[in-house]
Amino acid sequence: MQAVMNLCNLPPWVIASRHYNRNPQPLEISGVRAANTGLFERLAHLETAAERGAQFHDYMDVRFQLHQWQQQSSTNSRKSLKNSYLRFLRGWMFDSNSREGAVLKGWVESRFGLHPTFHCQPIKDLDGEAYQRFAFDRMKGAERTSAIFSQFDLLYAFVQDELKKRNPGIPSLTLYRGIYDFSEQQILEHTDRVHYLLRLNNLNSFTDDFERAWEFGNRVMKAEVPLTKVLFGAGLLPKSLLNGENEMLVIGGEFEVEVLTGG
Repeated sequence: MQAVMNLCNLPPWVIASRHYNRNPQPLEISGVRAANTGLFERLAHLETAAERGAQFHDYMDVRFQLHQWQQQSSTNSRKSLKNSYLRFLRGWMFDSNSREGAVLKGWVESRFGLHPTFHCQPIKDLDGEAYQRFAFDRMKGAERTSAIFSQFDLLYAFVQDELKKRNPGIPSLTLYRGIYDFSEQQILEHTDRVHYLLRLNNLNSFTDDFERAWEFGNRVMKAEVPLTKVLFGAGLLPKSLLNGENEMLVIGGEFEVEVLTGG
């Protein structure tokens, strides 16, 4: 695929590599913290996760005028303001191949420089029909939103701080992903019977619950995922805002995985 620029402190090929996953380095989206210093200063002084989650959402509510959608006179204005980051997270959890899923994959592509490899069908090149379908869904999904990519930027920065607080000194998490058809995976190397190097989609669903992963496949991929590659995870926001199911949204690239089979 063609090269693409990103908005991070590290180039796309580094972020996507297996070597990055083995030795994670801090990832920053340019300008996000500098433009929102007040938010992160307030978050640093709050003791509980519930307080921090509520503070974050209140800031997003005001910053992007998310609470004003009911007051708008036109249908388009109401849709624009109602389509907040929460709506897109819910959309992904319902169907990662939805338009909401395309917008999230588009954000990863824009910020980290990682192209999607699957959206409704495998994406083999940027000139093909599959990529064009993805681009159409991304455009239609984002066209009536209130700066949705900027909302995701802030969400990522918030999640990174929250993960560090909850996992002090731990660079990676052991996560799991249930799959049915392993032949659909892009295999780069096959080390032995159960160990593989895969190229994952630019955004993927994992879980930190091993038993839960089996509900989504007859095989389970086990991977060490850097905290810096987690966009969102269940329990990082108050349940009143988003009811998740132990799902973790993981930025992709090359991943060394162990494939476990049942029985």
